[in-house]
Order: sequence, then C-alpha cells, then structure tokens
Amino acid sequence: MRAVVVPTPGGPESLVTADLPDPEPGPDEVVVDVVASAVNRADTLQRMGFYPPPPGASDVLGLECSGRIRSVGAAVTGWSVGDEVCALLAGGGYAEQVVVPAGQLMPIPAGVALDQAAALPEVACTVWANVFMAAGLAPGNTFLVHGGAGGIGTFAIQLASTLGARVFATAGSSDKQELCLRLGAERAINYRDEDFAEILAAAGGADVILDNMGAKYLAPNVTALATEGRLVIIGMQGGTRAELDIAALMAKRGAVISTSLRARPTAQKAAICAAVVEHVWPLVADGKVSAVVDTEFALADAAAAHALMETGGHTGKILLRV
Repeated sequence: MRAVVVPTPGGPESLVTADLPDPEPGPDEVVVDVVASAVNRADTLQRMGFYPPPPGASDVLGLECSGRIRSVGAAVTGWSVGDEVCALLAGGGYAEQVVVPAGQLMPIPAGVALDQAAALPEVACTVWANVFMAAGLAPGNTFLVHGGAGGIGTFAIQLASTLGARVFATAGSSDKQELCLRLGAERAINYRDEDFAEILAAAGGADVILDNMGAKYLAPNVTALATEGRLVIIGMQGGTRAELDIAALMAKRGAVISTSLRARPTAQKAAICAAVVEHVWPLVADGKVSAVVDTEFALADAAAAHALMETGGHTGKILLRV
C-alpha cells in the first residue's frame, strides 16, 4: 500500500510517499480501505519529531479517516466487509489501508458523503469528550472556544450553540470572526486587538473554556472563568510553561483540566466514539452540526496540506483524498 512517512523529522518537505506492507487485523481489529484522511495539528508536530505515536501505534501520520472495511478480525462483531465507516485513529490515516480497533469505528452519519466524513472523527470526539463529558457544558452555560475558525473550533461552536449554550469564540481576522458568527457564536473576539478576558468577565464569565494555546493563555483564561468555571486545555500552541495564580483560581472555585485523546486506552476511546454516535451523529444527520472543510489535497500532496495548515490561513478542516 502507499503511505506517507517521515524518514527524517523536519518541515513539510520531509513527508515522503512510500510503499509499505499491507496491514493485517488482529482479533479485535478491522482493516479499512481509506477513502480520505484529514490533517490535524498533531500531525505537524509528529512530522517535526515532537509528538511520537503511542506504543504499538503506526508511525504513519493520520489520526482519522473514512473508508470501507476491507477485512475483519476473528473476534469482531457488528461490522462486515464493505461497510462504510469513519474512524478515530492513533496513527496510520495517511495511507491506502489502516488497521483500526473495532471500538473506534463509527458509521457514516446520514447525509454525509463518505470522503467528507473523514473530517468528523477527531473534532467530534475531541469536542464531545472535553466540552461535554469532562467539563459538563450544559444548556444556558457560557462557553468560550479559542481558535473558533479552526477544525475543532468550528465544530465546537455549532455543537455548543445547538445544545443551548451561549458561545464566545476567538479568531484572528474579520473573515474568521464572521464565520464564527455564522456558525452560532454570540460574540467573535479578534484576539489581535481585543481582550477576551475582559469581554468574558463583562459577560459574567465562561462556565467552560476550550483552549488550544496552553501557557500563553493560562492567566487570561483564569480571569475569563466564571465562578466554578472549567478550563480545558487541549493544546500547547502558545507554549508549555506558565505561572498559575492559584489564589485567583481558588477565588473562583475553578478547575483546570488537561487532556489528550490520542494516548488514551482503547476502551476509553471506544466509549467516547460510542457517545459521539449516540449524541452527536443525530445532530449531524439533521444538518444542525457539520464539519467545515476548507481544502482537499491528494495523498501525494500531503506536504502542501501541511504547509497550508502551518500558515494558519485555512478555516475548518484540511482533507487528504486517497
């Protein structure tokens, strides 16, 4: 099979298309013929040598895909050869075939094209696991998502607003602000010339904040929290080390939660996928929530896809068609 590999960590040009052996499923796994995958920030970090796959996972890039089941392990039930699926992966999506634990397979939501479904698993599982399962966002709560025009941000805005939350989002340009508003945000904040902490504090504070920046935003995020608010950190684009004002956090009886999805045990990821199918897929099928796709590239053009992501000029997801 063809796959995108990284012989030497580096820039986008370090991505190389190579021939690898066809994978075989274990007893609880399936092999999927990949139709499309999607580019995630974690892929660019892995390409640079900063985010190795968890033990036992493929070192081929790619944390999600859509396609058709090619073969089924002996202990797998409920799935058959030829089923159209999308999947949450620990790696391996930038390839013609990928091995997937059966619990991380999800059916294609009604009305979604098979290739476009590749844009769903990572954003849907990340948002549901962090914003709803971990942080408990409820109807009537105030929600702040950073990077509102990105893949996770665009999905989080739609899902939170559809489920009755008051949504604020940060973005870096007027076009991205307009997109956030169209998707359901009450207020889109330009982080380049506005103070999101002041704006949220004036609005009564955020009950839940979904943050991809890490260190750079730690202090203003605490300021932006409401009493008993929950800050969920899922990224480190703004650095890894910062000083936490514990007194300020305690004054709000706040909580700081840091999570990652990729390294979780298979059983946990299966539970998240099942919850997404139960709670999120009906909203996707009804057209209330969708994955926003910016650009599609061929698998062989993965380097160009990575270069686009690193410019920050895209909105929503970037797909790789296999």
